[in-house]
Amino acid sequence: MTFDREGAANKSLFFRRWLRNPLQMGSIIPSSPALCRRIAAAVERGPDEYVLELGAGTGVISRALLAAGVPANRLVVVEIVPEMAGFLRESLPGVNVICGDAFDLKNTLPAHMHDQIGTAICGIPLVLLPLERQAAFRDAVEAVAPGKGYLLYTYCATSPLPYRKLGMTGQRLAFTLANFPPASVWRYRPAVRP
Repeated sequence: MTFDREGAANKSLFFRRWLRNPLQMGSIIPSSPALCRRIAAAVERGPDEYVLELGAGTGVISRALLAAGVPANRLVVVEIVPEMAGFLRESLPGVNVICGDAFDLKNTLPAHMHDQIGTAICGIPLVLLPLERQAAFRDAVEAVAPGKGYLLYTYCATSPLPYRKLGMTGQRLAFTLANFPPASVWRYRPAVRP
């Protein structure tokens, strides 16, 4: 049996961040490989488009995206906690790691990335936020990825977001018991107005 130094560092950093701000994170442990694979399988991206991961934590989903074929230079990771962003820069060579606010993507992302996002992935526990903040997140993604919406992974059995109130459609794409707690992947898109 070998000691996984990077895995141990991931878990330690994740747990320390959770202790500092439990409401900023959706779980006490990182996402499982099974959940990461389901998220990666739901990615839609043209050859020149980016995948945008918001709230990347220690990068377990980022690594699954890379393993699934997303080129490092086409993966953009936004993490608000400087310590976590620094860890991601060191552990994900070639990935665009930005220390910034997922609720202000118009200013957080470089202008050349606007309108070039194939899929945005949300690791922020939006279910814990009031409707106004959920709407602010929707608007932030819409500002850089018009019409694309986002993937959200969640531990709720049903939709964690009141998507109709947010003017969106919602579809559960995947579910896995091989995560603690069991998790779903949802795709939310702006509703087409008649």
